[in-house]
Amino acid sequence: MDAFTNAILHTGDEVRRDAAVLVEHGLVMDVVQASAIPQRARRRDLDGAILAPGFIDLQVNGGGGVLFNDDPSPTALATIAAAHRRFGTTGLLPTLISDSRDKRRQARDAVAAALASGLPGILGLHLEGPHLNPERRGVHDARWLAPPEACDAALMAPLPGGCMMVTLAPETVPHDLIRRLTDAGVRVSAGHSAAGYRDTQAALAAGVTGFTHLFNAMPPITSREPGIAGAALEDTESWCGIIADGHHLHDATIRLAWRSKRRGRLFLVTDAMPPVGSALSTFTLGSQSIAVTQGRCVTADGRLAGSALDMATAVRHCIDRIGIAVDEALRMASLYPAAFLGLDRRYGRIAAGYVADFVTLDPLHQVQQTFIAGRP
Repeated sequence: MDAFTNAILHTGDEVRRDAAVLVEHGLVMDVVQASAIPQRARRRDLDGAILAPGFIDLQVNGGGGVLFNDDPSPTALATIAAAHRRFGTTGLLPTLISDSRDKRRQARDAVAAALASGLPGILGLHLEGPHLNPERRGVHDARWLAPPEACDAALMAPLPGGCMMVTLAPETVPHDLIRRLTDAGVRVSAGHSAAGYRDTQAALAAGVTGFTHLFNAMPPITSREPGIAGAALEDTESWCGIIADGHHLHDATIRLAWRSKRRGRLFLVTDAMPPVGSALSTFTLGSQSIAVTQGRCVTADGRLAGSALDMATAVRHCIDRIGIAVDEALRMASLYPAAFLGLDRRYGRIAAGYVADFVTLDPLHQVQQTFIAGRP
């Protein structure tokens, strides 16, 4: 048994300063007073660092120099997960943006193999497209965008042993498909959409439970048409992912979303591309050359193409620029995405019975160390 001690402990529910976390066989056995650590426990002195639940990122296109679309393989997944682990992410959904059916099958097979082998950090698969609105496609390749056909349902079906998340534009798919996916346990998120307010309400009623990178790739809220973004903020039960990098959204927009959305329903995503955890200054996305300039991933004509954001930087942005309290910013990066996936009884907290996925941070909220199942 290991005892993680001498830390400012953020459990996901409270902050404790005189507690130790007991870990055995990859799970948290208990959180006890430091004076109650069992004699047989091996002490791991954290020297006053912040100890928090590991970050969970539901939108990771790449990292470590690898783009998942280019290499949908277990080897690529290992590289991507290792790159993001450096920044506190202990669980992620590798994200395949719009591509061919064959590429989607490869992605499913790669994630299934990673899950079966116990590859650290892989929680499932996120298919972002191809059932998107071409008007709001962003950098998604227009060649692949299309309404779903019968054979596409199997590609979006639940993934044995892991989570399946699907981003679609609800105006491009039959609502009975949304209901079937949701009933099967798939997390259906609306994004890259031009849906109006009433259309979005109907999609929520059909089973949409999330919104992908709120405000980005969707129409703005206007005086007479709140649209998809307005419906997302108003709805009390759904979750919204948001990219807090200072490029995708104005800080005031993030602050408004945080104040508007019900507590626990706004979570951080990175939308990360291959530069995260690598020295890349350019990469290729389909047929487009993407440059990394001042922290932005941009096409030749200046459009954003994902991000160079890591989750620890997103947390710091929320604390330092948005004014969100440390414990809440940490929940936005761990407990709330876990709740969206329905995993919040195993991940996102430091409590008895939870997986021992942790991150330690210094006083400036820079990552010191990351643990998956209690192992560094």
